[in-house]
Amino acid sequence: MTAIGYEWVRNHCRLDALPPRRSAHIRPVTRVEQFADHVAVPAGVAPGQEADVLDHLLFALKHEHTNLAILMEGMRHVPAGRVSATFRQTPGGAYARLAGFFWEQSNRCQLEDLPAATGAVVDVFDPSRFVTGQDQRNARWRVNFNGLGTLVYCATVERTPAIKEAIERSVLDRANHVLSGMDSNIRDRALEWAYLSETRGSFEIEGEVPGASKQAAFVRVLQQAHLREPLTEDYLSELQNIAITNPLQRAASFRQEQNHLARADRGAAAVTYVPPPPVLAHELMDALMDWSNNHLEGVDPLVAASVVSFGFVFIHPYMDGNGRLSRFLLHQTLCRAGALENGLILPVSVAMKKHEAEYLDALQQFSRPMRAKWDVRWIDAEQFEYTYLGDAQYGAYRYWDATSAAEFCMKMAELALDDELRNETEFLMRYDMAHNEVDKAYDLINTDLAVLLVSAFQQGGVVSKRRRDQFQHRVPEAAFDFIESTVKAVLATESINFDARPQADNEGLNQQESGNG
Repeated sequence: MTAIGYEWVRNHCRLDALPPRRSAHIRPVTRVEQFADHVAVPAGVAPGQEADVLDHLLFALKHEHTNLAILMEGMRHVPAGRVSATFRQTPGGAYARLAGFFWEQSNRCQLEDLPAATGAVVDVFDPSRFVTGQDQRNARWRVNFNGLGTLVYCATVERTPAIKEAIERSVLDRANHVLSGMDSNIRDRALEWAYLSETRGSFEIEGEVPGASKQAAFVRVLQQAHLREPLTEDYLSELQNIAITNPLQRAASFRQEQNHLARADRGAAAVTYVPPPPVLAHELMDALMDWSNNHLEGVDPLVAASVVSFGFVFIHPYMDGNGRLSRFLLHQTLCRAGALENGLILPVSVAMKKHEAEYLDALQQFSRPMRAKWDVRWIDAEQFEYTYLGDAQYGAYRYWDATSAAEFCMKMAELALDDELRNETEFLMRYDMAHNEVDKAYDLINTDLAVLLVSAFQQGGVVSKRRRDQFQHRVPEAAFDFIESTVKAVLATESINFDARPQADNEGLNQQESGNG
């Protein structure tokens, strides 16, 4: 297949930019067709053999939509006069204006002696194909930059079928609905479980089992999500200090040295990802924090949270604690967007741990190709020499495709609600029902009853022989049988449909539970 458009430019100019999600190729078709992994183009529509870089970029803008990394780097290979001549021919043409806009932004200079741009303002990103951000209009070219960031740092998220469906399912609205219809006692216990589970899950992703002090420290970090503090270097460093229990790893600011991620091995071959150099990391963090603090309005909260969370971990602004903070930022972004209410937190890290291979794949969509852009040489012990082999503007770090990250985070949020928080809430409700029934029938020590009930729920309604032997001198034999029958009856009740329950039913259930208590 003959590559055209963005992929032709990338290969012809030997660009640093990563390949497009779907490259365009000449195929035996009668019209341009979009497929999952490529764009099929009839020969009569494709740029000809004599076409230059600008011809292919104009074709790509029309048929492949926007790829910032290739556009910004590719435009540095286009002569100024070539862009000017094209624009003079059609000063109202959308693609000619986009080309002029990107050429000036990329080359950081202005084209001279041009007529005024005419025509309707053209969006950089088609809102029907991309999740878009706030409008940033350029009057000179009558172009509206509506990306998720700026041309200093910007993520792109395509409206794939998975993302469209996730937005329509409104998982955050459903989560808030679950919480608002819940008895306050159940809600408080469910949230306590969610904070602890999220903490443990976040540590387990990194292969750690948190002790009591680490666990308490990270719970304190998570609780700050609902404060909706704007992101600053000082604030994030303060959180990093709380999340990291080793005082030698605590940071006063963003890193001043190069770091890397590595698997359990030695030497340069073990290095799996090299984040941007310190100076660039500071610049990108400033841009990411500004976007997160000031430009989330109108962006789906889970998409925004994905961009902030994954963007942070790819920049890796600290020597340690980046993973935990990136997962905190997912929650913090949702809270600042007003998407989570009443202290709600979704145990997303629990879902991520259960789907660790998918999490790793979402990270490696970016980290693996970026590793290939570095020559890493092992000197000794933990000393390495790093040489970046790519473009001096580091466009591959500035303009990244967050589609896979958004798909993954949206899926994890839904699993965190439906497979984690909802199941725990339902367990608490059923536990209370069983506890109330047994407590009315038998006067047992409360801690004994709790152990027996939890054990019976875990065993499908059976009190094991070990538990019967353990409590035989404090619990009547008939009580064991009563606990079994009660738990089995409660487990057999219909699952609670949180989404469909009207408010009147909520109140009735809450009153019933309160009366039984």
